[in-house]
Amino acid sequence: MSGKADPRPAGEGTTSRTRLDRGRGALGPALELVHTGRAPTRAVLTAELGVTRATAGAVAAELEALGLIRVDARPGAAAGSQGRPSHRLEVAGDGPVVLAAQVHADGFRAALVGLGGRIAATAAGRETVDADPAKVLGSVVEAGAELLRTTGRRCVGAGLAVPSAVAEPDGLALNPLHLAWPVGAPVRPIFAECVRAAGITGPAFAANDVNLAALAEHRHGAGRGSRDLLCVATGHRGVGGALVLDGRLHTGSSGLALEVGHLTVNPEGRPCHCGSRGCLDVEADPLALLTAAGRDPGPEVSLLQQANDLIRHHYDDPTVRTAAEELIDRLGLGLAGLVNILNPDRIILGGLHRTLLDADPGRLRAVVADRSLWGQSGGVPILACTLDHNSLVGAAELAWQPVLDDPLRALTHQ
Repeated sequence: MSGKADPRPAGEGTTSRTRLDRGRGALGPALELVHTGRAPTRAVLTAELGVTRATAGAVAAELEALGLIRVDARPGAAAGSQGRPSHRLEVAGDGPVVLAAQVHADGFRAALVGLGGRIAATAAGRETVDADPAKVLGSVVEAGAELLRTTGRRCVGAGLAVPSAVAEPDGLALNPLHLAWPVGAPVRPIFAECVRAAGITGPAFAANDVNLAALAEHRHGAGRGSRDLLCVATGHRGVGGALVLDGRLHTGSSGLALEVGHLTVNPEGRPCHCGSRGCLDVEADPLALLTAAGRDPGPEVSLLQQANDLIRHHYDDPTVRTAAEELIDRLGLGLAGLVNILNPDRIILGGLHRTLLDADPGRLRAVVADRSLWGQSGGVPILACTLDHNSLVGAAELAWQPVLDDPLRALTHQ
């Protein structure tokens, strides 16, 4: 026994532990507030959690001890402000990461993503997606494992974005129309096995790429602050949609909601993979634009990049402009139908649709207003997605969710 006196006043250690014990249930909500940028200071955290300042301080200290956030106890006061400035809170730039993976028609991309949706490292691969999902999933996980080896970061989970509805609870890709995968491919179990085989710890998840893009934009991008957010996007092939209600993805009873790509917008239009004709999926994606503009797609870069480059650099070409306007009109028709059914408070557009909006915002908004029940008087804001690689960031959100739900449990049970 040392005999060294405890420098703290009697009872202080017990009081601090009591505060933390009472605040343990607030660790997850507190982390989510910092993660989404809604609690930049300890004062805001205190107000948002509805706890005492002392409890908020104990919660922030515990999250910092777990390596998840940083607390700046000496922030500079803003010019003209009075009183002592509140401690600033931010996610730890050198903290844990998750492996985010995305598979698309032209290959894959892997990334390490920290809290706050911050991409720490990324690697892309172009390869023909084989009919066996394990081949490309093995490649993307190996690319992620190499990023982990290079950076030396701790990984706490993995998330996968795929261009298909993913049925729950089994993680089956039910309609990988633009991949060679069989219907019902068990992508989540295969991905989880690849993750384990690579020696990566933590749980593994999989979901539709546009659902994940919407989740990422709602937490970190153009959808922040929206209550009923509709996201429509076209990536390398096809068109997808997602709806976020009260901060949660609306996925339906088994994960298959909002297959907006199969809305009919041109009854006499192109044949669709689903067996119908004139679906948004084939009337408003990159291949549709290139075909309408009379351009033969080349193998050098992705269809999405070719379509974006065509609009950005050749919009003054009458053939390109006419093709783009045709796609805008088809897209507007589909969006108007969705507005009539869903009544969102905001629409965000990604991929080629973001480029079309930038090229002629007035035309798209006019088509939606003319075709929706509320018209010009109740027009819903239509904005461009703002995050680079938002499906990857969304895949990371899947992997971060167990940590956001219960940081202490998630990080101490690995």
